[in-house]
Amino acid sequence: MKKAVYPGSFDPVTYGHLDVITRAARIFDELTVSVLNNTQKKPLFSVEERVKILEEATKDIPNVKVDSFSGLLIDYAREHDLHVSVRGLRAITDFEYELQIAQTNRKLSGGSLDTVFLTTSLEYAYLSSSSVKEIASFQGDISQCVPPFVAELIYQKYGHKM
Repeated sequence: MKKAVYPGSFDPVTYGHLDVITRAARIFDELTVSVLNNTQKKPLFSVEERVKILEEATKDIPNVKVDSFSGLLIDYAREHDLHVSVRGLRAITDFEYELQIAQTNRKLSGGSLDTVFLTTSLEYAYLSSSSVKEIASFQGDISQCVPPFVAELIYQKYGHKM
């Protein structure tokens, strides 16, 4: 069975993330989307909220499961017998950053964790969770960025009504 993990903050999950999830789920028999509890960031949604949102957003993809983790990805991958990490790329700048992380993970894991890069579909190449949050904070239209139920939750966090 080919299994992979797609780690990330997913704060919030965007159509770009969902594009990568859908495409990775076609490649792998089982895809674990795992929400990172990054103590260096101040998230809009708690880890538990992000897990629930991802479960709802991926409920129609049968080979996707959602989880969360803290600490190093290599430790999480080892604990769950995962040997492939999936990462999405929007631009060259993403590649430089992601390549360094992939090489570090491979080295620290003793070669047991490889990374597969999927380029984001062009219609989502502009999209980032940070930009979605910024647009929403000013009551801008994020309907092209996230599923409707996610947009509603984001606006609620900012005290806006849809």
